[in-house]
Amino acid sequence: MQLNEHSALERLAVLGMDDLPVIAYTPQKCSLDKDWFKKYCVLRREFLESLTDSFEEIAFMNLPQEEFINLVMGKTLPENLSIRFRIPLLWGGELDISNMFLCLTFPHAYNMDRFIIEQNDAKTIYLPNPEKKVYLTSHIGGGGPGGNATSDRLTESVFNAISGRGNE
Repeated sequence: MQLNEHSALERLAVLGMDDLPVIAYTPQKCSLDKDWFKKYCVLRREFLESLTDSFEEIAFMNLPQEEFINLVMGKTLPENLSIRFRIPLLWGGELDISNMFLCLTFPHAYNMDRFIIEQNDAKTIYLPNPEKKVYLTSHIGGGGPGGNATSDRLTESVFNAISGRGNE
């Protein structure tokens, strides 16, 4: 189905992602280098390590402390989290950190896939394009004006783990 920007945003709202921006893109069939997966594995780790500037968003994912630390240190990707490409590699997307974002696998990645597949016969496809490296709907994130003690504790714990300090 061919969407326009307005109908694409309406469809995302039905899927529970009413705050997710989109980009219009005309898919270009591309082939991948033979060693693309090896490059992706290196890039994936670099992307996870780059999440140190996304503590607040990750804190709202309510991960256990160890998973939180392992995530931002680039060690492991916790269950139910997905790394997605803004523009798929097979459609001409770059194997680059700027083309990646993190989101919950269910329901977000699942619903993003539904949204894209529904447009399979369209000339112009609207692709999810969150503003930040970590996508959470505004229904999950936020916190109140009083702050978020969990976020503060996690930020302090991660800082201590990265800097080599113990719990002082």
